[in-house]
Amino acid sequence: MRSIALKLSDELLYETARLANRLELTRAGYIRTAIRRMNRRTVARLDVEHLADVSKRVREESMRVNAEFQTIERDWDA
Repeated sequence: MRSIALKLSDELLYETARLANRLELTRAGYIRTAIRRMNRRTVARLDVEHLADVSKRVREESMRVNAEFQTIERDWDA
């Protein structure tokens, strides 16, 4: 395991220590847990954004293809 240096305000450090203590975790364990949770939320949010982007591109392509088919159908009826 690697280590990092982290600067926290006194208030954030105190709150972190207090909450970690209440959960019977070390400060480092509490911070690791917080980072893991944030990472999971970030991955989930990025996945949703990616899916929305892909969906939009597919929708735009589908509209283009539908327009081409309508043109073909109109010519066929003529």
